Amino acid sequence: MFAIAIATLFLAIICGLAAGGMLPLGVPAVYLAASVAAAIAYGADKSAAQRGAWRMPERTLHVLALMGGWPGALVAQRVFRHKSRKPSFLFAFWATVILNCGALVWFGWIAGS
Repeated sequence: MFAIAIATLFLAIICGLAAGGMLPLGVPAVYLAASVAAAIAYGADKSAAQRGAWRMPERTLHVLALMGGWPGALVAQRVFRHKSRKPSFLFAFWATVILNCGALVWFGWIAGS
């Protein structure tokens, strides 16, 4: 529940900033699209894991998170109970969240100048 609240709050803030003209309107669209893609990827990987089929590389999941899909990835980790316990994966995941948010702030700062 906490993950869903964090993801929703973040996306609401991004949408609010875009509506207020502080971010381009495309920014929330990218976050929403990347979040949906990340959630689908997590679901597909979980399904493949259960069937013993080919798995999605962790790098792919991290790239989706880095591209702005981390809110969807965070929710999917909890909903699918997938990739939510492996310390090395979680460390890399949270690093992508920090990098993505840092890039958002940096680009927002530049766009605001």
